[in-house]
Amino acid sequence: MATSSRTKEIIRKHGFTFKKSLGQNFLIDLSVLDRIIDAAGLDETKGALEVGPGIGSLTEQLAQAAGKVTAVEIDRRLIPILGDVLSPYPHVSVVHSDILKTDLKKLWEEQFSGFAKVSVVANLPYYVTTPIIMKLLEEQLPIENIVVMVQKEVAERMAAKPGGKEYGSLSIAVQYYCEPELVCIVPGKAFIPPPNVDSAVIKLRRRTEPAVAVSDEAKFFRVVQTAFTQRRKTLSNNLSALSGKERKGELGELLQSCGVQPERRAETLSLDEFARVTEALEAHGML
Repeated sequence: MATSSRTKEIIRKHGFTFKKSLGQNFLIDLSVLDRIIDAAGLDETKGALEVGPGIGSLTEQLAQAAGKVTAVEIDRRLIPILGDVLSPYPHVSVVHSDILKTDLKKLWEEQFSGFAKVSVVANLPYYVTTPIIMKLLEEQLPIENIVVMVQKEVAERMAAKPGGKEYGSLSIAVQYYCEPELVCIVPGKAFIPPPNVDSAVIKLRRRTEPAVAVSDEAKFFRVVQTAFTQRRKTLSNNLSALSGKERKGELGELLQSCGVQPERRAETLSLDEFARVTEALEAHGML
C-alpha cells in the first residue's frame, strides 16, 4: 500500500482531504517502511503500538511482523478508511483517541495482555513529537523500543552528545530513559504531501535502569531545565535561580566540589555530572 499511486487511490476513494493542523504526511516509500520494521525487531510474540496511523501504510507492515497491533488515531475521518484497509488483519485494533489524553496503562491492559514485549512504532506528527515521546517515557510503560519518524533536527537533538548545539534538555531526558540510535534520514519526497523539512527515523532502546541514579527524578529534570534556561549563560548564573542569588558564591563552591567549573555552560555537562550537581544541590537545601 505504501506507494504514491495506491495512496492517492485510497485518498480519492474515500474523499479524504489533508488537515494541516494535524500534521498529516503519509509515507509512500516502502524501503523506509522496511527500515522502520527492521529497527523495531518485531515478531509474532511481540506487540506494537502505533500513533497516528494515517491510512495504514505502516500499520499494514506492522500487522505482518507483530503478533498484535494497536493503532491510536485522533482523526475520526480516518477510522473507516483504516477499517477498510486493515480488514484482512484481525489482530489489528484501531482506537479513536488523542494519544496525549489516553490512559496508556489502561490501554496496555486492554490491548496487550499476554504480550511481555511491546514496541511503539510510528510516523509522529511533528507538532506534538516531544510531548508524545515524553508521555511514553514518563509513564513507566513496559516498552521495549520506540522507533519513530520525526523531524531530522529533533532526532539529532535526541541523540546528541555533550558539547554541541543540538545537545539540550531533550537529549538528557531521552538518554536518561533510553539508548538512542539514528536509523536513517528520510527526504520530503518520501511523503504525500511532502513536508518542507527532512525527517529521520530514530530508535530508542528502553534502558532496564535509568542512565544515572538520582534520588528524585523530578528534581533532576528541574535542574536540567533550569541549567538550559539561557544557553549562553554559565551554569552558575542559570542555577542561581534555584539557589538564590544571595547564595551564588556558595553555589560556585558547590559546583567545584562536584568537579564542575561554575563558568561552564549546560551543554557541556554529561548526565552523570548533572546527577552529581542535583544531589549536591538537594543535600545543601538549594532545591
